[in-house]
Amino acid sequence: MYTAWLFILPWVLGFLFFLALPIALSVYYSFTSFNVFQPPRWIGTANFRALSTDPLFWKALYNTAYYTFISVPLMMAISLGVALLLNSKLRGMRIFRTIFFLPSVLSGVGVALLWLWIFNPDYGLINLLLSYFGIEGPLWLYSPQWAKPAMIIMSLWGLGGVMVINLAGLQSVPEQLYEAARVDGANNWAQFRYVTLPMLSPTLFFNFITLTIGSFQVFTQAYIMTGGGPVHATLFYVLYLFQTAFENLRMGYASAMAWILFFVIVGVSLFQLAVSRRLVYYEES
Repeated sequence: MYTAWLFILPWVLGFLFFLALPIALSVYYSFTSFNVFQPPRWIGTANFRALSTDPLFWKALYNTAYYTFISVPLMMAISLGVALLLNSKLRGMRIFRTIFFLPSVLSGVGVALLWLWIFNPDYGLINLLLSYFGIEGPLWLYSPQWAKPAMIIMSLWGLGGVMVINLAGLQSVPEQLYEAARVDGANNWAQFRYVTLPMLSPTLFFNFITLTIGSFQVFTQAYIMTGGGPVHATLFYVLYLFQTAFENLRMGYASAMAWILFFVIVGVSLFQLAVSRRLVYYEES
């Protein structure tokens, strides 16, 4: 008994000091006024009441929701399309799979700096290509109207990880199901609709959940590329939380924001789980 506890003691200590304790402190700080340099002062629910009237809080929540509701469906659709193409049994297909996957392993800061150049309105790659067709490109990150679409376009750069999961799901679909469908006269679309999608639905649902959670936590791109501008157009929720905590030193206020984000993500995830009961097919073993 004691030997077992001795072996798991490093994990228990790590869990207590690096996970459980910070969570408990963040709950406490959310009800206090705390600027790091002075002891926290209990103020009850004042932080939460202040958030309800904070225009930047609602702006950050809107920006994050906008990003989520557009980027996640786009990522789901494009990654599935790429996975279907890369599932073909052609010579050299492993090379193409590697090419599509490689961008997703690059560091967030490096990717952000690369896309800063791509979106540059004067000498960026996108506007340069558009100029060849006589189109004057937008200001992208310098425009309040185009900054969020630019972030969404950039997010597609990392579809490799989602594509690999979809590809693994496609390769797990039994071939005899397609053979039976072809015998029944099903064309390619019918096979995709009635065989591929139902069998792939658990994989798609997993990607949907993880992408949604990740999109609510978008931070690096906006922090490196725009700092939340222009005119707060890319002030995403976690970026505003970071600025509140580590730039303005309002730890109590930031802790309240963190717990609101937690409940938003839990609520969205529970809704997705409820909907999945009708849409996700699990093969019985």
